[in-house]
Amino acid sequence: MPFIGKFNKLKVVKDLDFGLYLEGADLGEILLPRRYVPDGCTIDDEVDVFLYFDSSDRIIATTETPYASVGEFAFLHVKTVDEFGAFLDWGLMKDLLVPFREQKVTLTKGRSCVVYVFYDEKSNRIAASAKVEKYLNRTPPEYTIGQEVDLLIWKVTDLGYKVIINHAHHGVLYANEVFQELAVGQKMKGFIRKVRDDLKIDVGLFATGYANVKQHSDVIINYLEQQGGYAGIHDKTAAETIYSLFGISKKTFKKVISDLYRQRLISLEKEGIRLIPKPA
Repeated sequence: MPFIGKFNKLKVVKDLDFGLYLEGADLGEILLPRRYVPDGCTIDDEVDVFLYFDSSDRIIATTETPYASVGEFAFLHVKTVDEFGAFLDWGLMKDLLVPFREQKVTLTKGRSCVVYVFYDEKSNRIAASAKVEKYLNRTPPEYTIGQEVDLLIWKVTDLGYKVIINHAHHGVLYANEVFQELAVGQKMKGFIRKVRDDLKIDVGLFATGYANVKQHSDVIINYLEQQGGYAGIHDKTAAETIYSLFGISKKTFKKVISDLYRQRLISLEKEGIRLIPKPA
């Protein structure tokens, strides 16, 4: 059966002036309004659509992509507030409600916050909750060290940042491993560093291992070639400078430099590093 609040591939069963009707199994036939119909789409074709409720609480289909689907977290903007709660812009024609009971603090117009999108079976509606902790996955994660994951910045703390990993788990990104401006709601790729016994997860913004070292070795070699073979950077150079030049942490930079030195591709000087010319 198709899932409300998610994308589904549905078959076209009727083609009318105002849109297409799609086969929705137990949900019945579902209207895809004409303005969302892909060019050339007709009866018996299959189309990817997102299902949600229109202003009359009827199931409707759209080919537009919301900022978050059911089961996902997102950083959304409050458009209006009324007696039912706060309404968020989630990229669709109908705004997304955060009922007052799902607000950790009172949301006001113009504010943005991290929320979880869920399907409320009691009211038969899609809604959002700002009580993020309630919806984080508590089951033991099956991540592997070094695995690439999707991160959403959730909170700023004294240690660094609380993040949501793959729309599921809570993780920590430590401030001493960050060399760029980050903000709540920002999305980025990250890497699993450690999964603790208490299920807390440490993440980083940089990959580890030899493959990562090799990748950045090529970047630094190219940089030295562009600089005429010499650059005034070394293991005492500020981490922020290293990040601005190469997009890597100082720890990774040291590993790369050590690897290049062992291969006799560079020489280490007091104030910098020099590219060793290739034999003629």
